[in-house]
Amino acid sequence: RPCFVNQIKRKHWTMAEMKSILNRMLNHEELTRGETKDILLGITRSEFPQEQVTALLTGLQMRGITVDELLGFRDGVLESGVHVTLDCDRFIDVVGTGGDRKNTFNISTTACFVIAGAGYKVAKHGNYASTSKSGASNVIEHHGIKFTSDMDKLNRSINECGIVYLHAQLFARAMKFVGPVRKALPFPTCFNLLGPLVNPSNPQCQLLGVATLEQMRLYSNVYQKIGIDYAIVNSIDGYDEISLTGDFKVTTNNYERIFKPSDLGLRTALPEELVAGATEEEAAEICDSVLENRALPAQKDIVLANAAFGIQVYEKGQKSIEECLEIARESLESGKALETFKKFAALNC
Repeated sequence: RPCFVNQIKRKHWTMAEMKSILNRMLNHEELTRGETKDILLGITRSEFPQEQVTALLTGLQMRGITVDELLGFRDGVLESGVHVTLDCDRFIDVVGTGGDRKNTFNISTTACFVIAGAGYKVAKHGNYASTSKSGASNVIEHHGIKFTSDMDKLNRSINECGIVYLHAQLFARAMKFVGPVRKALPFPTCFNLLGPLVNPSNPQCQLLGVATLEQMRLYSNVYQKIGIDYAIVNSIDGYDEISLTGDFKVTTNNYERIFKPSDLGLRTALPEELVAGATEEEAAEICDSVLENRALPAQKDIVLANAAFGIQVYEKGQKSIEECLEIARESLESGKALETFKKFAALNC
């Protein structure tokens, strides 16, 4: 259900006003959260020529976006999009920023089914691949699952399976208005940072993988302002998830710590053990093999590690990571994660 709410109350921009905004940026001034929200809504009404939108995104990329500016764009995307109301009190999203160019298999998506198999509620938000062979939506669609924005179907999925999938393009209407500019620019923009923040169901907790420590600081400040339970993970060698290829850093509402794979009783993985393969089919096969408990040990461990930190977030940090790892392992090795996936697929095909 479209909900372009309150837009008639918003100001309508003139070309001169946007010129003033751009001049302020040239003077290294920061924009307020309200200003970037209004700018985003103006973009959805096609009130700016493409040249001004291009200049805005370029300026923000060169200067670096602030927490309030990113939150304002988030507010605008959510307000101009389709909101999802789920009939449960608490659920988690597990997502990565993407852009690490490591072409890993769908670790976050697979971990979601392990978490759901353990009895937790999951509202997974995702899209097609941009820098890898297979994004979350690619692997979900590959299994014949149909994307939907029908609220009854979405609620049935999370109530009966413990998990619902929210395909970003059905909900974030604003993104199509900046699509042509983003494609024309030879560098990523601040809109590449928005994906993890615009889950239309507003989850109360989230596990986020980032590719850099700079992104970790930015998102940590964003989550603190949003007021949700979170864990942000980064593998020191540049993966936007817990790769187990070396040390990784985790920051949450409760602690900040660098882990070694051995701290979890897991062995160090080789980069080639994480690769998705050359095709979407190969990526999907790896996900299937993990859920069927026949994957390479490293592939299984990586999914378990990410699922464990997601479970710890859901539990508000009240369980140790060792406890959470065992919960994840039981979900996978008992077949509950696979059963959850099969039920989800049957319900959503």
